[in-house]
Amino acid sequence: MIRRLLGYTTETQLVAALQRADSRAQKTLYDRYASKMLTVCVRYVSNRYEAEEILMDGFMRVFDKITQYKNDGSFEGWIRRIMVNESLMYLRRNKQWRAEVALDDAPTDADPVYADQNLLAEDLLNLLEELPAGYKTVFNLYAIEGYSHAEIADVLGITESTSKSQLHRARALLQRLVAQAEVKKKSISYEQASY
Repeated sequence: MIRRLLGYTTETQLVAALQRADSRAQKTLYDRYASKMLTVCVRYVSNRYEAEEILMDGFMRVFDKITQYKNDGSFEGWIRRIMVNESLMYLRRNKQWRAEVALDDAPTDADPVYADQNLLAEDLLNLLEELPAGYKTVFNLYAIEGYSHAEIADVLGITESTSKSQLHRARALLQRLVAQAEVKKKSISYEQASY
């Protein structure tokens, strides 16, 4: 399928122009992917200002490393991986991903309550923001980016068992948050129906 990319007939032509450091191609790339990649960065750091900073660093890295892209696999996937790595480097520099909940406070089992099917994706993303940074980082890498526990352990400098534990606790806490959100939503609906 051929798509028109603001003067570039194919993605291959866009990549070739980027590899020549064509500023128009850089702007085209930024305009095309900035919104999607900002969403990726926001998933790792809740502060939009910090996410925008990571996004800028990520695009600088893309422009710097574009000669390493060999048109193998998804170009968007390659950019996404750079953004994830930039987010992780930011978290490491700021020691945020190591933030964990004390074991006494952490849920170990999921509540048996299942989420209502009316829960919107936006609501779920908002609930993800409530997870402690360590849980959120492992959950994002495993459930959203598709990393294995071995890869997560390597990237974050933790053991595989710590990765598995963080994921288990993240899921349990997320299920609890979903259940609480559903109860709250039903309570509001009931109050509105009472008037």
